[in-house]
Amino acid sequence: MRVIVCTVIIFLSCIVSPWASDWIFVPMNQRQTDHLRAYGLVYFALEHSLRVDWLLNYQGGSFLMARSDLIEIQAALYGVRIELVSDSARGNIFKQIENENSAVMPLERAPKIAVYTTPSSDPWDDAVTLVMEYAKVPYAKIWNSEVLAGKHFDYDWLHLHHEDFSGQYGKFYRTFKDAPWYVKKVQQFREMATEAGFPSVSAWFAQVSLNLRDYVFRGGYLFAMCSATDSLDLALAASSVDVVDARIDGTPITPAFENYLDFEKTFAFHNFEVITDPMIYEFSNIDVSRYEHRMTPEREDFTLFEFSAKFDPIPTMLTQNHVNRVRGFLGQTTAFDGNLLKPSVIRLGKVVDGNVYKYLHGKVGQGTFTFYGGHDPEDFSHAVEDPPTDLRLHKNSPGYRLILNNVLFPAARPKPRKT
Repeated sequence: MRVIVCTVIIFLSCIVSPWASDWIFVPMNQRQTDHLRAYGLVYFALEHSLRVDWLLNYQGGSFLMARSDLIEIQAALYGVRIELVSDSARGNIFKQIENENSAVMPLERAPKIAVYTTPSSDPWDDAVTLVMEYAKVPYAKIWNSEVLAGKHFDYDWLHLHHEDFSGQYGKFYRTFKDAPWYVKKVQQFREMATEAGFPSVSAWFAQVSLNLRDYVFRGGYLFAMCSATDSLDLALAASSVDVVDARIDGTPITPAFENYLDFEKTFAFHNFEVITDPMIYEFSNIDVSRYEHRMTPEREDFTLFEFSAKFDPIPTMLTQNHVNRVRGFLGQTTAFDGNLLKPSVIRLGKVVDGNVYKYLHGKVGQGTFTFYGGHDPEDFSHAVEDPPTDLRLHKNSPGYRLILNNVLFPAARPKPRKT
């Protein structure tokens, strides 16, 4: 035990400024040794009923809290740089914030986090669960049965794992229709849909999608990446018709289904075209990676918009970073066609070429949604069956920081209502 305590004290002396003071400052600019674990440190503080001030647009979105031995020790264990500041230094920070495009956002409670993820053993990982586990942010797992039972309302923030809400098993038919994992998944989903009382897998997911929309409408905070973004809006628009090819579900597509798509139900996109051919690895023309991009890292890079911290605190929170330009990365859904975005959608991040966006946010009813294109922010072309990214090698990842901005976002907002 003595060896462990001594090690912590020595490490603290390396990363904490030497003067004794009353406040802990967590820098989030280039000085930070581990940006991702810094979010975990903030979450840890909130779990222990400590208030944290998020200093929006100040040194990369830094954090400030009252000095605590518990936090100092935890920062050392996490490898997070903290700096001790005096009352007068804190006052100077607040004066600077008052005179610049910055703001103080108080965070007062740890949000309850859930990940919507299938119980099947899919041969791919998920960036959100990877980074929450690395940052040591706890989360629960739920799926269709819990959503249909309304248990998702027990959580402040819900992430949608890379699910295909259209009921087409990820549109992997052409490449993986004979793969054991795919065959098993089809069988499992059909059995579960039948047990739940639905005539098809697509009808099952359509109702789940509507329940997720209701969660946001009543005040929930929804986050989705990659194919969960456009497939969710597709499922909502097509909730009353069949757009799934008979090779997938054994039933014919609804004739002239295009005339019955309901874009009033969707979150971010409207007037899009559905791609029904199971041999094409796309759900719709929302994703532009297939149509407009030459798939190189430079062309997929995206820039973050700067917002007024005092008047637009929500998009400001979601775009906090230590860089403005973020390295691009692909996914089944890589980026979004700006021509298909609803006028109310807030563009948070724009791909360098064309009317193409990577990162979106919007309000529906009393809640919000955030869509983030691509699969893995530190693996440009992460493929099925690739090993998960080792985040110990990417402690300061700007792309992963955007995910954790969303995890902390509900800490500044009221809990969703359950009725």
